[in-house]
Amino acid sequence: MMIKMYDSEKNHESLPQSWDELINEYGDLKKPAKKKKNFKKRDSSNHLTDPGQRWKWMVEPKYKQMFNEIEQKIQGAIGIGKFEWVDRRVFDQVFDRITLLGVYKLMHSGDIGQINWPIARGKEAHVFHGLSDSGVIAVKIFHTSNAVFKNLIKYIEGDPRFGGLKRKHRDLVTVWVRKEHRNLLRMKKCGLNVPEPLGIHQNILVMSYIGDEKKPAPRLRDVKINNAEEVFDKLKNFIRTCWHEAKLVHADFSDYNILWHNNEPVVIDVGQAVSDKHPNAKEFLVRDIQRLIDWGKKQGLNMELAEVLYDVLN
Repeated sequence: MMIKMYDSEKNHESLPQSWDELINEYGDLKKPAKKKKNFKKRDSSNHLTDPGQRWKWMVEPKYKQMFNEIEQKIQGAIGIGKFEWVDRRVFDQVFDRITLLGVYKLMHSGDIGQINWPIARGKEAHVFHGLSDSGVIAVKIFHTSNAVFKNLIKYIEGDPRFGGLKRKHRDLVTVWVRKEHRNLLRMKKCGLNVPEPLGIHQNILVMSYIGDEKKPAPRLRDVKINNAEEVFDKLKNFIRTCWHEAKLVHADFSDYNILWHNNEPVVIDVGQAVSDKHPNAKEFLVRDIQRLIDWGKKQGLNMELAEVLYDVLN
């Protein structure tokens, strides 16, 4: 089936400056009553499927038209059309007003052409399979409706790149997304095997897609490795290069955050990575190495922390 790609014509003059221009005096959308629903059944009363209710909260006709314009390009998130199998509750959980505006802006910049189905779901973010003018992409959308990032403040405070941090939740989310984007850029520049960052806006990060046409790449913990010692050395070299050249520590290095693609490990989820100047950098480094050793032991390798730490530091 041919997939219609996004028209890359850019027109930013009609974009609103803030969401205060978009909402009426009644504020947010009324939350749907909590009751059991068959999410695969078309319901004309559902604000996702009823054209009269979907963008009711928008006052200006041009803004209603703005979201009608992108509706067909986020079918996978809404769970309609050929993506009807997708749980439509994802839309309410992830796509608030600011996120929708961010998606719209990234579509006009050409960074996003279409958002399809969820690749991964986590406490901090959902990752979606998508398309752009350059091909298949991964769209990582960080949640703005919970306080999970307050538990991750230790990975931000103390990093000299992000001083003067405000503690409002939306500020934390914005900083976290910028942090992951900058970490990816720095790691990629040093030749490390991580997703390539392609675009960013507020709580949305666009990256290269890791996987094939059928499915995303599996996690390292979910595959059988035949050359464990070789993979161990590659991961050890990742930590070493990250420390000496990128001047970063991943700080959550585990087989949960490593994908296996084309017989190579690809490290993901680098938002918590900290500068080597962070007061806890060395502690995080030792923890990363210990987790690598723990993975190696599962593969039948016998490595000592002191030995691997020496190899990394020298």
